[in-house]
Amino acid sequence: MTIFRDADTDLGHSNAPARDRAATTRTPIDPQRLRRVKKSYTTRYTAASLEASPSGHHLLAGTEVTPREGDLVVARVTEIGKHTRLEGPGSRRQLLFPGDEVLLAYGHRYAPDQFLAEVPADLGRCHLVAAGGLAGTVTAMHASIDEPTAIEPLGLLADEAGVVRLERHAPLAVTPQTWARSAPGPRADGPLVVAVLGTSMNSGKSTTLACLVNGLTAAGLVVSAGKATGTGAGNDAHLFRDAGATRVLDFTDFGLPSTFRLDAEQVLDVFGSLVAALAEDGPDVVVVEIADGVYQGETSRLLADPAFGSRIDHVVFAAQDALGAAAGVTELRRHGLPVAGVSGVLTASPLAAAEARAALDVEVTDTYELCRPAVATALVPRG
Repeated sequence: MTIFRDADTDLGHSNAPARDRAATTRTPIDPQRLRRVKKSYTTRYTAASLEASPSGHHLLAGTEVTPREGDLVVARVTEIGKHTRLEGPGSRRQLLFPGDEVLLAYGHRYAPDQFLAEVPADLGRCHLVAAGGLAGTVTAMHASIDEPTAIEPLGLLADEAGVVRLERHAPLAVTPQTWARSAPGPRADGPLVVAVLGTSMNSGKSTTLACLVNGLTAAGLVVSAGKATGTGAGNDAHLFRDAGATRVLDFTDFGLPSTFRLDAEQVLDVFGSLVAALAEDGPDVVVVEIADGVYQGETSRLLADPAFGSRIDHVVFAAQDALGAAAGVTELRRHGLPVAGVSGVLTASPLAAAEARAALDVEVTDTYELCRPAVATALVPRG
């Protein structure tokens, strides 16, 4: 173990005086040990770089080191809880054992069915808050789930350039949507853009999006798909590919472990950058999921931004019941968004679907009916 005395504050994100930072430790990590560390899905781009070139890294630790969202951390699993497996770079679920060393990204998490978690103020013991590879401190949790898996951070992964952050190896970068903030209005010609939103987590958004992609693809259209907000995980991206999307991206491709607690402008920038990247190959349709429910903080601010509406041709809304469907459609229309129809979990119940149809003046479509080309193209016509 060596004592790190560099004055570059970015290496430890510390605002402490130089005499206090002198206690910060920099411990070289053996390349073979680094290769054996279990990598997570969220860290997949860094994992590929480490596999090719693992030398020259160290762990930055000490009481003056303050982690930030997006910093990579090597941690030891101390107690298995809710998450018994870690989703790997290729989305294989790796069984976790006490004592395993894992590569995670610090990040905030908002998941009403699981955890509310935040990036801690230090490198003390914390939690694995998402199977995709998020480290944070749980501050609230759903009453029905197990305690979070406990981890002991060993240090931020760093090299001579500083702390390794997700954005360093991400293939894409978020671009400020200056046009949208200055004068949002009709966009230039491009693909049809469809947004899929829902009442809440687990309302059927991802399945609805996948079935819509499948139906549009079966109709002969070229479709790209993505997820603009949420917590990093590979399940949805693979689902969209399996459904037929020719290109699939999400916010992790832009170096973000999650989008919780981004400010309104940042969320708009992520959404606009994602749509632009998905449109680059000239698809006929771009379909984008917005995570969680319409009242979630980042989502509600995005919906209220006129620039968001200016990029959307149709909205498909996923709901768990008829009341949620009616309230959601009302809220979307309050913001002037073009609601094409409702689908999601409620359509698994004929009675719930019938209630929704009686209450709404838009189509209520069984999720798997969206796989039929005629149904998909009728719901989101191209003009």
